[in-house]
Amino acid sequence: MSQSYNRYEKARIIGARALQVAYGAPVLVDTEQTQPILIAAEEYDAGVLPFTVRRGEQ
Repeated sequence: MSQSYNRYEKARIIGARALQVAYGAPVLVDTEQTQPILIAAEEYDAGVLPFTVRRGEQ
């Protein structure tokens, strides 16, 4: 991943992806996991999630 995420952004990304997987979205990695949150965490670690985080201007 080209962007570095803090722990809150990481939790939001994995949570959003887990919800997508729970509703039937295709899984982007080969995994033995069956729980959506664990699948999403593996996808995050593999760097295959197409999420970006837009931060506010400070």
